[in-house]
Amino acid sequence: MSALSEPLTLAVDVVTEPSTWDREVLALGGHPLQLWGWGEVKAAGSWRAHRLRVTEDGSTVGLAQLLVRPLPAQFKALSYVPRGPVVAHHEGKTAQAVFGVGDTATRNAVTNAVVEWARENVGGVGITIEPDWPVGTTVTLEDKRLAPNPILYPSTLILDLLKSEDELMSVMSKKTRQYIRKSQREDLDFREVTLPEELDACLEIYRQTAERAGFGLHSDDYYRLVKSALGPASPVYAAFARSVEGGPHDRPVSFVWFAASSTTSFELYGGMNDDGMNLRANYGLKWYAITRMKERGVVRYDVNGLLNDGISNFKRGFADHEDELVGSIDVPFSRWYSTWNQALPAAKKVVRKLRGNG
Repeated sequence: MSALSEPLTLAVDVVTEPSTWDREVLALGGHPLQLWGWGEVKAAGSWRAHRLRVTEDGSTVGLAQLLVRPLPAQFKALSYVPRGPVVAHHEGKTAQAVFGVGDTATRNAVTNAVVEWARENVGGVGITIEPDWPVGTTVTLEDKRLAPNPILYPSTLILDLLKSEDELMSVMSKKTRQYIRKSQREDLDFREVTLPEELDACLEIYRQTAERAGFGLHSDDYYRLVKSALGPASPVYAAFARSVEGGPHDRPVSFVWFAASSTTSFELYGGMNDDGMNLRANYGLKWYAITRMKERGVVRYDVNGLLNDGISNFKRGFADHEDELVGSIDVPFSRWYSTWNQALPAAKKVVRKLRGNG
């Protein structure tokens, strides 16, 4: 690796083979939103996915799944890197400890190479990157700024699954431990969702949860695409209650859905119905998911954001700390960058209103 004082000479190429891309993302400890399947999900809508490999002397030093969304008129396009770039680490044998953060020189070089590729090949208003890097991680980019319209939340909770189950339990709130034990004593089975009809039942629960909490949803086909495109990298776990007729445990009352890489599990969706709430099923289910991820070999369990709401308070009960990532970084490409960002919140409100009236 070149010395810090010497700029790295890098090349960028586009990977077009899914297995090659995923193999490299997993080898560098990348985030699951950098997996090929997530790009396919977004490409089924308004985005176009480019998988960029950054190399030095033929060796991969970074990766970035770059999503491009066409914008109207003079705005042209927006580039976006969810939980990336993924950066190789070359200072000692700590590649699995830094999870795609890399050393300073490599991180700067890779990120700049990705930004310049987007500038030259996409253009438009600019690029937003939302790395999976802890707050305080530095990156030098000309004209960078905090994004006024972030997509993913920088405040989150990441459990260290290298700890023992006893250690993980010890830092939970007393109420969380009590409710885990209570739900485990209920007439519930915790297991992975494997059948299409089970997934459909989870989606029905998600609709009920969204209506109760007041958030918007995609179509059911979108979520089915997530499952099929990510495959084994997108496990869904559910709490099943005994059916009304007294039959086997075949009726989900709570579920949690993930994207998972070799190092990181990331909660995508979750919910519960009235029966699940009465049984406190979500407590035992989350603990079940945590232990399954440990068995899978995943070492980071990210709850995907913390806000000031009831769902986030539930998440906070599973640890005695919170985590902060570097946040969303923008690099403008054109003079229309500020105009677009000022217009975007109003445009989102109009879209939500139209959907509500539909």
